[in-house]
Amino acid sequence: MKTIVIYNSQTGFTKRYAEWIAEAAGADCLELSSAKKKDLAAYEAIIFGGWACAGGISKIKWFKGNIDKWADKKLIAFCVGGSPIENPEIDTALKRNFSESEQKKVKAFYCPGGFNYEKMSVPSKMMMKMFIKTLNAKKDKTEEDQEMIKMISSSYDISDKKYIEPILQYLEK
Repeated sequence: MKTIVIYNSQTGFTKRYAEWIAEAAGADCLELSSAKKKDLAAYEAIIFGGWACAGGISKIKWFKGNIDKWADKKLIAFCVGGSPIENPEIDTALKRNFSESEQKKVKAFYCPGGFNYEKMSVPSKMMMKMFIKTLNAKKDKTEEDQEMIKMISSSYDISDKKYIEPILQYLEK
C-alpha cells in the first residue's frame, strides 16, 4: 500500500515517530510545509502526526480540511504528547479533535513523547510555566497533580518505537 506520513513537529518527538512509522511501513515521510505543496492523489494511505497542545493536535485543521477529498484512502492521525500512554484522558482528548463523522473516516492514535524545553518555542515554554504555576498554586493537590508537576518541570523523553505497533497493525488491516 503506497503510504505517506506527514508530520508537524515542534521539538522533535513527532518527527521521530513519523520517521519510525515511515521506515517500518516503507512509506514516504514529509514535514507538513512540504506535504502541502505535494499532490497526494497517488497515495492509498495518509498518516498525519502532530504534537499535543492543550488537548488538541497541532495543525490538525489542515488534515481535517482534506478528509472528504481523501474519502478513498486509509486515513490515520497520531498525536505525540508528554503524558504516559496509561493516562485515561488520552482517548477523550483524541476524540475531541474529530467530529463523529470524521471519527468514522480517521483512526486516531496516541504516542508518548516527552518535553524538550531547550527546543520549545517561547510561547510554549511560557504556557508550560503558567500551567506548572497553576498546579503548584492548587490548595488540595491530588497525587496526580504532584506527579504531573514533577514530570513536566524539566525535559524528559518517554518515546519508544513500541508505540507505533498499533498504527502499523491498523495500516496493514
